[in-house]
Amino acid sequence: MVFENGRFFEWFPPDEDVDDSLPARLSNVDLAQARTRIARRGKYSFNETAGEGAREVSLAGELRECELAGCRYLIVELHDVTKQREAEYLLDSYSKMVERHTRDLQREKDRVEKLLLNIMPRAVYEEMRDSGFTTPQRFDEATILMLDFVGFTDMAISRDPTALITELNDIFTVFDRIVEHFGCDRMKTIGDAYMAVSGIPETNADHAESLARAAVRMRRYIEKRNASHAEQWYCRIGLHSGPVIGSIVGVQKYVYDVFGPGVNLASRMEELAEPMQILVSADTYALIKSDFELSDLGEHEVKGFGSQRFFGLVGEGTPVRR
Repeated sequence: MVFENGRFFEWFPPDEDVDDSLPARLSNVDLAQARTRIARRGKYSFNETAGEGAREVSLAGELRECELAGCRYLIVELHDVTKQREAEYLLDSYSKMVERHTRDLQREKDRVEKLLLNIMPRAVYEEMRDSGFTTPQRFDEATILMLDFVGFTDMAISRDPTALITELNDIFTVFDRIVEHFGCDRMKTIGDAYMAVSGIPETNADHAESLARAAVRMRRYIEKRNASHAEQWYCRIGLHSGPVIGSIVGVQKYVYDVFGPGVNLASRMEELAEPMQILVSADTYALIKSDFELSDLGEHEVKGFGSQRFFGLVGEGTPVRR
């Protein structure tokens, strides 16, 4: 050490010998690496810490060569960057906190979106998200499916409620997958009642065919389930095609619902259906008669609708005259 100023001496005092070498005073300096870096880049940068009373300071150091009076020397220059490091640390901590809060907000947003998509179609959710409100819409071409189970009330009273609801949840989960597979939407469930639609809110030229195929597979699933389960479930299904109105109902608790005579007729048909029977209205029959096997069940009096002609949906395939 040829020369050192007072601050350097305070930061890095020698142990015993005033003539200690540079590596003995600066623990983070690697002379071999310094020589290589200086030869290539003209300088060698490093970081160091030193004590200043009870306070520790952060230092940014630099080594470079100089020539004076024919002799070559290494110059060590150190700057106190404690405040800069503290600011960088605070900024880094703040950035991590912001990132963490952003992730939490995104998770919460995803959770809310998932919940809302469980109670309303995606197109309605997106309209509500973008504009803050939704407009009631009339859908002239739509098909409604209403389903419930025979004797569910007696089952609920006589059986373990937890086991019963578990079975019902399993069945409705499969129904959801079937309905989604055919591009339809589950509107809601009320107890053992299941309601699905096609052509709402996204138009679908094959709305009747799509929901009819879903109905056939829902019944087929119940039949297969009954073949392998001790508890027997028997569903009744009503299908009707016609105009309906779709809208969000409620302010604090949002519910997307469909209204109109077509919904009421589908409900009446489900009530009139026999166990494991799919009743189809004349309007739906006209749309699917070329692709399904249906049986003519004649005229029936329906409360609020007068005489209505019903058909039984037997299955998919070549139509059979009955």
